[in-house]
Amino acid sequence: MQVGSQYGNLGGSQAEFLAMGPYGSYGSGDPEGQPKNIGFNDGSIRRGFIRKVYLILMAQLVATFGAVSIFVFNDNVKMYALQNRWVFFVALFLMLVTLLGLVCSESLRRQTPMNFIFLGGFTVAQSLLLGVSACRFAPTEVLMAVGITAAVCLALTLFAMQTKYDFTMMGGLLITLLVILLIFGLVAVFVGGSMLTLIYASVSALLFSMYLIYDTQLMMGGGHRYSISPEEYIFAALNLYLDIINIFMDILAIIGRSDN
Repeated sequence: MQVGSQYGNLGGSQAEFLAMGPYGSYGSGDPEGQPKNIGFNDGSIRRGFIRKVYLILMAQLVATFGAVSIFVFNDNVKMYALQNRWVFFVALFLMLVTLLGLVCSESLRRQTPMNFIFLGGFTVAQSLLLGVSACRFAPTEVLMAVGITAAVCLALTLFAMQTKYDFTMMGGLLITLLVILLIFGLVAVFVGGSMLTLIYASVSALLFSMYLIYDTQLMMGGGHRYSISPEEYIFAALNLYLDIINIFMDILAIIGRSDN
């Protein structure tokens, strides 16, 4: 089971939208068909918000894949991580604490510098977990997965920005598919088998690709029906980060199973 996919996607539960709720419970008083992104009417606010989100996301990804490269290419670090399981469990505990803090506390997400401290702690913990997980794969497999992930995420982001289809209305469907995927993942853990793991990773990669489009359009606002509040830049970056990490782990699992 991949490390990243157990977290799912957070955009459906806690992020504050400029209407109400993320999945269609937006109140009965809103005019039908009218985009609910009033806070994005000012183009400068929207552009500043998007720029801030991508800067934060870029810093997270650089830190994460930098850590992964150390675990994969440095034999001493790799052996230490594999021989000392406490590293994994400490990172897991830190990840859960910081993630729950960011998800459950709206005031924490908006309070500087605590929001950056918690996001930084989460990124460090996730980087350690991802590095330990990547130790099981050959360096060439990890490099291939990084390249494919970068190409896929770039293509999906460009598609989300250019397409006329509004994916922000698919929140209910995506969260339903995510629950089904989590149940299937639990079954795969107990049943086991290479083919079942390969199917799980393939379906998971497809689902989180859809989530990446969904979260990107929520961040963009504009003519989309729903959009995330410009004050939730930490949460927007966290959602995109988890989407990309899940896609990476799924692609890595597919490559690893194919090589085996």
